[in-house]
Amino acid sequence: MSIEKVRDFFSTFGMADRVLEFDTSSATVLLAAKALNCEPKRIAKTLSFLVDDRAILVVTAGDAKIDNPKFKATFKTKAKMLTPDQAEELVGYAVGGVCPFAVNDDVKVYLDQSLRRFETVFPACGSSNSAIELTIPELEKYAASTEWVDVCKDWQETTN
Repeated sequence: MSIEKVRDFFSTFGMADRVLEFDTSSATVLLAAKALNCEPKRIAKTLSFLVDDRAILVVTAGDAKIDNPKFKATFKTKAKMLTPDQAEELVGYAVGGVCPFAVNDDVKVYLDQSLRRFETVFPACGSSNSAIELTIPELEKYAASTEWVDVCKDWQETTN
């Protein structure tokens, strides 16, 4: 369960060549932004949570933080991130490479509103040194997301 699994997934759409692999780590938002030479907010980070004893993924912009009251209102439970062992077992990817593509069965994927302000974003591709650039419609399609949610804070652009 790695970048090869994601490459195989994208090869069915003729897109395997769009998967990027780096010589350096892209396991965090800042490392990924440095590897891609882009703003950290354009990194689409995939966060894994336990909801009703099942794993869910929430894909957010790199500058967004989970807003606990919004999360609880949306998912009817407190935000509890998966441990690294749980992420690998329940989602199918190790922390640092968790992505919304080709995940284990029964894992629901949600896209956060913080992503909608970008034309393209860069989610990971199953390893701690990979990414792919996708438009928002492509992210919706290939992540097989179930719905958009609004569970983040600290990302809204402010105007004076």
